[in-house]
Amino acid sequence: MSFSIEVPGEANPLSVQTLYHTLTAASSTDPQQIKSATLQLQNWEKQPGYYSSLQIIFLDTSLPVEVRYLCIIQLKNGIDRYWRKTAPNAIKKDEKNQIRERCIESGTKEPDARLALQNALMVAKIIRHEYPIDWPEAISAIVSNLRLASQSIHSTMELARALTILLEAIKELSTARIQRTRASLQAAAVEVLQVLGKIYFDKVQTWTSFFRHGGDDEGGAIDSIEQSLLALRVLRRLLIAGWDFPNRSPEVQHVWVLLINHFHDMLSLAADGSSSLHKSVQLLVEKHLRQIAKLHLNLAKNHPAGFVLLPGSTQLVSAYWSLIARLGETFGSHALAGFGGQNGKDKDTDDSNVPIMEYLSLKGLLLLRECVKMVFNPAQTFKYQQAQDKDEKARSRQLIKGDLLTEDFAQATMQTLMTQFFVLRPQDLREWEEQPEEWERREEGEDDIWEFSIRSCAEKLFLELMLNYKVQLVPKLLSVFGNVASTQNTNIFLKDSVYGAIGLGAAVLEDEIDFNSFLNETLAREVQANQPGYNILRRRIAIVLGKWLPVKEGLDRPLVYQIFQHLLDKQDPLNDMVVRITAGRQLKNIISPFEFTIEGFRPYCATVLGHLMALIEEVELGETKLALLSTLSTLVQSVEDGIVPFADHIISLLHPLWEQAGTEFLMKQSILGILSSLMSSMKGNSRKYHSLIIPLIDSSVDISSETRIYLLDDAMDLWATVLQQTPAAGIADVVPLVPHLFPMLEVGSETLRRALEMTETYVYLAPSQMLASFSFFLPSFVGLLEHGKREATGLVLAIVDRAIQSALKLGGKDALTTLASQLLQFNLLQTIMAGLRGAHEAHESSGPNRSKTWLDVLVETDYLSILSRLTLASPHLFLDAIQAAVPNEEFNVTIKWLLSEWFGHLDNVSHPEKKKLSCLALTALLQTGQPWMVLHLQELMAVWTETALDLYDEPDSTEADCLVYKDPQSLEGEDETAEKEGERKLLLIDPVHQLDLKSFIRSQLECAISASGGIEVFQAEWLVNVDGDVLQEFGKL
Repeated sequence: MSFSIEVPGEANPLSVQTLYHTLTAASSTDPQQIKSATLQLQNWEKQPGYYSSLQIIFLDTSLPVEVRYLCIIQLKNGIDRYWRKTAPNAIKKDEKNQIRERCIESGTKEPDARLALQNALMVAKIIRHEYPIDWPEAISAIVSNLRLASQSIHSTMELARALTILLEAIKELSTARIQRTRASLQAAAVEVLQVLGKIYFDKVQTWTSFFRHGGDDEGGAIDSIEQSLLALRVLRRLLIAGWDFPNRSPEVQHVWVLLINHFHDMLSLAADGSSSLHKSVQLLVEKHLRQIAKLHLNLAKNHPAGFVLLPGSTQLVSAYWSLIARLGETFGSHALAGFGGQNGKDKDTDDSNVPIMEYLSLKGLLLLRECVKMVFNPAQTFKYQQAQDKDEKARSRQLIKGDLLTEDFAQATMQTLMTQFFVLRPQDLREWEEQPEEWERREEGEDDIWEFSIRSCAEKLFLELMLNYKVQLVPKLLSVFGNVASTQNTNIFLKDSVYGAIGLGAAVLEDEIDFNSFLNETLAREVQANQPGYNILRRRIAIVLGKWLPVKEGLDRPLVYQIFQHLLDKQDPLNDMVVRITAGRQLKNIISPFEFTIEGFRPYCATVLGHLMALIEEVELGETKLALLSTLSTLVQSVEDGIVPFADHIISLLHPLWEQAGTEFLMKQSILGILSSLMSSMKGNSRKYHSLIIPLIDSSVDISSETRIYLLDDAMDLWATVLQQTPAAGIADVVPLVPHLFPMLEVGSETLRRALEMTETYVYLAPSQMLASFSFFLPSFVGLLEHGKREATGLVLAIVDRAIQSALKLGGKDALTTLASQLLQFNLLQTIMAGLRGAHEAHESSGPNRSKTWLDVLVETDYLSILSRLTLASPHLFLDAIQAAVPNEEFNVTIKWLLSEWFGHLDNVSHPEKKKLSCLALTALLQTGQPWMVLHLQELMAVWTETALDLYDEPDSTEADCLVYKDPQSLEGEDETAEKEGERKLLLIDPVHQLDLKSFIRSQLECAISASGGIEVFQAEWLVNVDGDVLQEFGKL
């Protein structure tokens, strides 16, 4: 009879029995049972006693394994979510204690290895939370179990389980960010090392003795080698995380010396025993060597000075180099057998020692790199260093430089790396033919995989030696280069490796080699050679040119372009897939340097572009296609308008690629980038592709689209470019995209700035459509103003400013009245007035309890600019608007504090255009003839004088001020886009650029005089109140 849960979770009280039945259902194969049981478990996980009950079921080894596995997974996940004291529904302290008391001892007795590992992971998570404050005895308890298990000859399983728990605990503690946790681990490290070290060395002694001298306990030897390997894994982690200065610990020094001895002994055993040892034993011995090599490298990375100062470290690195040199003797190819259709076999294929020898050699190369970095590029740290620390660092650098990295060693290393490890291997040649795209990606791709490749790591080490031993190594390299670099030398593999070295050292050798002569006399000839194997040189030549052109000036660029045109030609049989992909990848470096000119490249552009696009269609690997698209993008940017004749071909290539890309979003990002560059180059001609491009933008920025998170930034770039290049006839094409801007205008949006800039562009491009939908923007605008972020506020107010000008231009005062009512309806004007009122109160108060304002000088200037626009358009509209914006205050009170703040702020306005705008607006208020304005006549005259002095060369000048456009036609630029045209038209009707300040002041002053009853009345009632000095300065105008 099947068991299923149909009732709500609350109806099933938690007990061990009901929990067991629910777990049984959850681990069944019935989807309905799994679903209902999962819901029940989710309800129980927040109840007290749930996790301790899970542990009770897990500890019962008589229950089915699948149920117990589900228990420990649930328990482990619960530690992450509910163990912290501050977590919602946190596990109670008593329940935590129950779980802790049973987890270590029970874990050592768990018979199932998978369950034991999950239990160890759970214990480690608890220790991460609890040690050392709430569970100070955690490490001691593990060590105690470890000691007991190691003392019994019948506790093989318990020892392995205890080691697993210790391993996971050290992993967790070593990654803790809290210094106290790491310090507690370091305090217990000596005790752990003593027990762990004894276990490891005893076990190694047991199995090495058996395999060297024989015996009758083979099973015990196998158990010992497995246990020593596990102990070594723990030991490696402990030595790295347990000491900040391992060289100062006598215990670490002792273990270090013994491990070096074991490394040599095991290496000898692995080599000598390759024919006598069983394959499984051989593999275990090699795993020991891998762990010890990891320890050497990790210690050098994490504790460089400590590594060098430990006994025998420099001799150890020398031993690694001997191993590397020995491997180099058989590393590379020396004949073309098996390549290019020739028959042959890889002689190294059956050498079973190669994998471990390669692994250790790779670690040795990485270790040498760390040594070079210690001397020439020591890691910088903000950690306080004691005098002893500084002394050790200096001694370690001196020791490495004096005992290891000598000039002779550097020369020998360079020679070995170049002539032995740069050489392609038989395996490389096979993969070149069988998997060309995958092999090329691995060799030349930008993935950070060099740490896993001997040749790539050798190249990194070679370059660092060249940079730091330039004086000693350059003559040696040039000597080898001189002997190899001639068309008479047909040793392809040697040439490939030496040319590779010349390419790597381009930055060092640029003044040492006559590269133009080498290019003309050697490379240009060799790239045309048709002998078997010369495709290897063709690939290398493409790489070398890609390295040298960015660093060397004055090279024969037309010849380089011809070479790449030739290398990309599929019709030449030697230009196989690897050669052409490499050339396509390196072409990016050829056309991007600062010396690149369109004129020099134009004769080759059509052919190169055709070959490149054909290659993009031909390749299948996504990463390769992406790299070639990157080259195409650079080409489109570099050639600029020269790309126009090929635009149709590029678009026809990219559109199906977009469909094929599917969920390969990097590919789609690259396509969007190319389209953006192409639209920029096409300028007004780009409209012909709107029908293809705008749907891509639409699907990429749509808030409901799943691809938006990956493509938004690149789609926004393309959208902005399309807007900038759209001609007037194509405006209707881009207007449907406007609704996508609304969700981007929220506070905190990552695309906020871009969205605001594009909104402003739309106001220029399609003012009537934007004014019709302006009410949809205003709620977001008000939210941004209230948030008070300076950058967003400035852009919002600039958009509102342009909208006011556009409304006045398109519909006169009626349209502006409609817009003003929308600004009031959505509280934008109310927000502006509230900000100005707060600023006024802050400026009028003083002392410790003075009012504070969030409005800074620039934002306040922008606020007043909006009011200025309304005032200049219609003073009466402005007065009605501010009255409606502050309905609960008398108008006379409002206008009094507003004018006071306005005049007071003008001293802080440094922008000439905005200062003139405010000056014009305040002057326009004179035409109202109201006393509240004429009362400010003295302040107004001071503003007139100050502004005029900024805008005229001479105070008595009769010409218009410097902001008035004398020649409007001069604003028209070549190839003016619709956006620039819209911006120019607004500038031409802007009062700031249309009205002469003096003339405007004169006309408004005459209105004020007339409204007051004539000049005599004006002088008697208003002018008499103006300070004589102010009046005198104004009179000079």
